[in-house]
Amino acid sequence: MEAVDTLIDALRTADFEARPTIKEKLIALATSNDSAVVRDHLESLKRGELLEIQWEIDDVLDESAPPKPETTEPVEASEAEEEAPPSTDSEDPNAPLTAADLNLVYDDPRGFMLHKSKVGERWFATQVDPGTGLPQTFELHSNEIEQLKSQLQGSPYWRLGN
Repeated sequence: MEAVDTLIDALRTADFEARPTIKEKLIALATSNDSAVVRDHLESLKRGELLEIQWEIDDVLDESAPPKPETTEPVEASEAEEEAPPSTDSEDPNAPLTAADLNLVYDDPRGFMLHKSKVGERWFATQVDPGTGLPQTFELHSNEIEQLKSQLQGSPYWRLGN
C-alpha cells in the first residue's frame, strides 16, 4: 500500500496536466492481482481527502471497477432504456457533484478559486487551509456569494466567458 500512498501524495501536489499519468498508475494497481485490497485502501483514503482529490480517486475507482455481471433482461428492454433521455426534473439539485460538474469562474493565483455548478446555482470556493497548507473546497451560501461578488468586483482574476 506504500505505492498507493506515494501516488496519492503525488496526486495532491500535481498540476492538472500530470494527474492523468498518476491516475493511470493507480488504475494499474487497482486492477492488479491485489485489486480488492488496493480498492479498499483507496476507499479509506478518499474519506480523509479534499473534495478535488476525492473526485480523482472516484475516477480511479470507476475505471478500475470489476465488470458488472451480465443481466438476463431481454435486449429490447435495455435498448429502450438507453434511448430514453435522462429526466432532469427528478434530479436532486443538492446531489454530490464531480469536478466535471463545475466551471471555474474566478482564479486568484494566491490560492483562491470560485466554481459554479453547470446545472443550477450552486457555488463552491477553494482555498488553502493555513493549518495544513492543502486546498479545501466548500459550498457557499447565497448570501456569501453576493458578498464575494461585491468584494471581488473589478478583480482581474475573473475568468471571461464564465
